[in-house]
Amino acid sequence: MKFALTGGGTGGHLSIAKALAIELEKQGIEAIYLGSTYGQDKEWFENSPLFSERYFFNTQGVVNKSFFKKIGSLFLQAKAAFKAKEILKKHQITHTVSVGGFSAGPASFASLLNKIPLYIHEQNAIKGSLNRYLSPKAKAVFSSYAFKDKGNHVLTSYPVQNAFFDFARTRTEIKHILFLGGSQGAKAINEFALLNAPKLTKQGIKITHICGSNSYE
Repeated sequence: MKFALTGGGTGGHLSIAKALAIELEKQGIEAIYLGSTYGQDKEWFENSPLFSERYFFNTQGVVNKSFFKKIGSLFLQAKAAFKAKEILKKHQITHTVSVGGFSAGPASFASLLNKIPLYIHEQNAIKGSLNRYLSPKAKAVFSSYAFKDKGNHVLTSYPVQNAFFDFARTRTEIKHILFLGGSQGAKAINEFALLNAPKLTKQGIKITHICGSNSYE
């Protein structure tokens, strides 16, 4: 048994891939990773010991682009898919797990071409365009949300690293608040944090604000 994990772009997808990779390592199951040079994939996994091999393709997202840029992105995705097809064959991959994001495209389609079972983890209540297309073709789709199109969907808990539970504890009073809008930040949360910071500080509450690199000044 040998796994390929794919997908990412942002921390929301990549954190799932990391949690799954840690669990596979605990069970003595080898895994490789296939992602993109665009986004945060290399930052997370380029030197990660969790994977026996790591591959990063020159790919970008397709949605929210002009017609000609979409064509260019689709060409890069197709080119990478054929490379991924050979990589999966070379490593004799038996299962592929996609955590979503545009960088999951090449390995996911390559798995279908190689007739390797494809499993998807959907973190969002509303699926992105790639997962909407791939879901009917996947062996199973795991999510913490109950989708109407049940079919091959499996309702499951959200993969979280054990380190989270090691530090978890019950708090009797609020001393510290973390404002977090994902790895890229979130405009609405950033504005809310700045608006309420003076009032919270007056109450003696410490604040940690992870705003994302796009909003950092």
